[in-house]
Amino acid sequence: MDHIVTLDSRQEAALQAIADRFIARYKGDAVRAIKEMIVLNGLLQERLDAVEGIAAGDALGAQR
Repeated sequence: MDHIVTLDSRQEAALQAIADRFIARYKGDAVRAIKEMIVLNGLLQERLDAVEGIAAGDALGAQR
């Protein structure tokens, strides 16, 4: 983990509401919701890595 994020009470309440809706989407099955979240995070990380790779390639091309 790169850093720890501290939330104020308003942010915590908003995050809790989103978490409740996410778990409700999986009919209250928190384990299934967490598994889905892990998969989604993995897919997003792959996309981010690809974009960063392209950006790094652009930066290298600009240096030449």
